[in-house]
Order: sequence, then structure tokens, then C-alpha cells
Amino acid sequence: MEERLQKLLAQAGLCSRREAERWIDDGRVTVNGKKASVGDKADPRRDKIFVDGKPIGGAEEKVYLMLYKPRGYVTTMKDEHGRKTVADLVRGCGARVVPVGRLDYNSEGLLLLTNDGDLLNALTHPRHEVEKHYEVRVRGNLDNISKLAEPMEIDGYSIRPATVVTIDRDEISAKLRLTIHEGRNRQIRKMCEKCGLEVRRLKRVAMGTMPLDPHLKSGAWRELTNDEIAYLQDIAADVQENL
Repeated sequence: MEERLQKLLAQAGLCSRREAERWIDDGRVTVNGKKASVGDKADPRRDKIFVDGKPIGGAEEKVYLMLYKPRGYVTTMKDEHGRKTVADLVRGCGARVVPVGRLDYNSEGLLLLTNDGDLLNALTHPRHEVEKHYEVRVRGNLDNISKLAEPMEIDGYSIRPATVVTIDRDEISAKLRLTIHEGRNRQIRKMCEKCGLEVRRLKRVAMGTMPLDPHLKSGAWRELTNDEIAYLQDIAADVQENL
């Protein structure tokens, strides 16, 4: 049965559908020896589909991981600057998984990884990203904490107002629980900078209603439970219905 190439690459656990489209545009994908175009279809049972000169596999068993990402790791599978990556931490999982969204180099906490391209595409779709919850230690002008919940523009984009709760506070610093709806690059750090606040520590503690496992140590991972997978699949199904 023919399917669009980006779907086949996602089903093979190579990348998300959006990433597959970029690979096709970049000329990295061929079908029966010919360079593919976005929108092309193929049947993996009869067609020879290659990425970077290597054949893709069939649909592999889906893997879903929860990682406690430490600080000092980049959320990519490779880094041209030789920095440590989250791929180094999950190398023994038995599959080629990719991160769901990102956490910047100096941030820590909950990071999901999977080889389920359809789920990945739905959970990171710009029209419906899952709420993300963080614990943030800040210093600076603490009187401006309330401004974090006001409408704000980041990198020319109007973000949805965040939810901010002060967990504790002293004369020089405060610990906040901050919930955002988008996942823009270094969003919380840029929000704090606009409000005259310096981020001292940033930890993602939950995605939607899924918390970081309190038993996971920094750098450790585990497979998601069936209930956690079902929760994510329900979110993905809602996204697909509303596209």
C-alpha cells in the first residue's frame, strides 16, 4: 500500500513527519534511485526507499521514554560542537528515539523521547503544544514576578500569558512554578530577562498532567507506563481531530 514518504520515514522511527519533509526538500531521500519530492508516495514492500544512501527499515516497535535530563546536555541526537547530547543518555534503550520538544543546555528535568513519529508530530504541533510546567529559581527585581503572567512578545511572537505561582521567596531570590503553553527557544529565560529577573535554575517538572517521576535520578530514564502512553495518544488524537 502506498503512503506518503514523510509518513513512512516517521513510521520507521527515523524522525517526525515535519523533519522528514525537510530531509526530502534537502535531497536526502530517494525512491528507486530517484530524488524524492515532498508529497511523493511509495510502497515499502516494492519500492527501494533510501535516506542518505541507506535503506530505511520497516515500521519498528514503538518505544516511549521518560528522561530526567541533566544540565550540561543538548537536546539533540548529534552536536557539531562535540557537546554531550541526550542521545548519550538513552543509548541503551534499543531503539533510535528522538526528543519530544526541547530543553536548553542549562535546563534540566522531564524530557520525553520516542520513535513514534506520528505521536511526536502531534505533541509538538505549533497549533496545539502541551502545557509545560517548570520550577524556576530567580534573582533580580522580585517585584516584577507578577509581570511574567502578563501578555508578552518574545522574538516578535506574542506568547500566551503564563501561569505563575510563587513557591517560596526571600530577600534575594524566589522559587516559582511557571506554566507555559508554547515551547519557543529559551522562552522562560527570555521572559525573565524582560522582567529584570535572572534564572538561576530551571527544571521542567511536568508535561500536561504527566509529572517527572520523583524516583528518577538526574541522567536516568525509564519506559513510559501503558497509562502514560495512552494519555499522550489521547492528546495526539485530539490534535489530529482539530487540524
